[in-house]
Amino acid sequence: MTRADKTAAIAVLKEELENNKFFYITDSSALTVADINKLRGLCFEKGVTMKVVKNTLVKKALESFPSETGYEQLYEALKGPTAIMYADNASVPAKVIKEFRGDKDRPILKAAYIDTDVFLGDDQLDVLRALKSKEDLIGEIVLLLQSPIKNVLGSLQSGGSTIAGLLKALEERPQS
Repeated sequence: MTRADKTAAIAVLKEELENNKFFYITDSSALTVADINKLRGLCFEKGVTMKVVKNTLVKKALESFPSETGYEQLYEALKGPTAIMYADNASVPAKVIKEFRGDKDRPILKAAYIDTDVFLGDDQLDVLRALKSKEDLIGEIVLLLQSPIKNVLGSLQSGGSTIAGLLKALEERPQS
C-alpha cells in the first residue's frame, strides 16, 4: 500500500467515524469464507456495515479527532485481525454478533464506541444488546409522563361523582 493509498484510506475511515456515533471493533478471524459471507449477509439484512480494516490506519484516523471523543481508550483493542461494524442503532451490531455466533465463538467483540462511552471486551456484549434506541427511550418517557396525568384525571373524575353523591345526600337529608 503506497503512502497515497494509506492517506486516502485514513480519510475514508475518518469520514466513516465522523458519520457514525456507534461502532464496534471486532475480531472475526478464524471464520471460514462461507461463515464470513453469512455474517456479511446478516449484517446487510440488519442494516449494519462491516469492514475489515488495518489497525494502524484506524489508529491514525482515531488520533485525528480531539481528545474529548475518548477514542484513545480504543487503542488497546486495535491488535490482531480487526473488523469495524457501523450501525444507526447502538444495540444492533451486538444482536447481530450474538445471533450469528450460535455455537461458535467468533466474531469476538474487542470494543464498542457508543456516544462517547467505550465498552471493552467480549463480556460487554450482553450489556450492549440491552441498550435501547433513542426512539424506544422517547416512547418510554412519554408513557411515564402520561401515567401521572391519567391518575390525576381518573381521580378527578371519580372524585366528581363522589362529591355529587355527597351533595345529593345532603340535599335529601331531612331538615331539623
